[in-house]
Amino acid sequence: MGNRIFRSKKDSKDIGSKSKRNNSSIGRSSQRKMSAEEEYIHRQALSMAIHQHQLSQRFDGSMSRRIGSTSSRRKTLPESVVTSTNNGNKQDADFLENLQTKKFVLVHGEGFGAWCWYKNVALLEEAGLFPIAIDLMGSGIDRTDPDSISTLADYAKPLIDYLHNLPDEEKVILVGHSCGGASISYALEHCPKKISKAIFLCATMVLDGQRPFDVFSEELGSAEMFMQEAQFLVHGNGKDKLPTSLKFDKQQMKGLYFNQTPLKDVALATVSMRPIPLGPIMEKLSLLPENYGTGRRFYIQTLEDHALSPDVQEKLVRENPPQGVFKIKGSDHCPFFSKPQSLHKILLEIAQIQ
Repeated sequence: MGNRIFRSKKDSKDIGSKSKRNNSSIGRSSQRKMSAEEEYIHRQALSMAIHQHQLSQRFDGSMSRRIGSTSSRRKTLPESVVTSTNNGNKQDADFLENLQTKKFVLVHGEGFGAWCWYKNVALLEEAGLFPIAIDLMGSGIDRTDPDSISTLADYAKPLIDYLHNLPDEEKVILVGHSCGGASISYALEHCPKKISKAIFLCATMVLDGQRPFDVFSEELGSAEMFMQEAQFLVHGNGKDKLPTSLKFDKQQMKGLYFNQTPLKDVALATVSMRPIPLGPIMEKLSLLPENYGTGRRFYIQTLEDHALSPDVQEKLVRENPPQGVFKIKGSDHCPFFSKPQSLHKILLEIAQIQ
């Protein structure tokens, strides 16, 4: 008859009870594990932000602060970042010899800082190029109170100072993200001879007489409605005065900026982002044909963007046509987090355009 095991009803009840206790224990263990993983991500991001802060302190003032690898640069392009030109041919590995401009100046958008470019700083350095990431005033590790920044001239001063201090005849490729588009537009107006190309990364590429805020107005409503209804406006000069800055909460940031971004980078951003000065984005820009109009502009669209929709980006390039338009599929408003390799390849391609 073979071996058979018989259990009494009492034994069966005991086993069932033990099973329930075990399942409950497993559930609590799983919850503790998830909590531990979230805590680990938060600690790792905080550690990274502190490291970037310490690294940036090696440089004086609020001028350019390089972030990322300081290892020796390779002079050949790694296979992992070889891209294709418009006709589909592979770029030559020694393409660096043909580049007229090898220095990139990376300008962050609202609330961010030089730290947000850490992935692309590393990729550009590995490709043998020279990336510089700038902290605009009141951003990143620049300790200026954002509520004290009322003009675009003040906000963009670190960028303008950097460009003015470049050696004669030296030019750079500017990359501006989001509202950083206003800062690189301002730079094109005031330092056109220092800029080889200006790349607008899902950015506010405004026309003469336009405000950076106007780019977002179709989605946010009029400036007056925004001022009345926004829940996170800061009145640095008193409640009876106009608001001076804007601070998103974590859930808002995740929905607007980071719908495709890895969790670790979201955690980094939530501990590193600063309030957004309102004065610079509410200011109308004066952009003249003989200055701004002489610049070579390129636009990179992000197709999963919730902060600046693809339709709005398409309207920007239609109304103010740049020399070239590129698109990143699957990217949210922060491609330096969500699609760094795709962004890197496009930057290299633009750098090679004669």
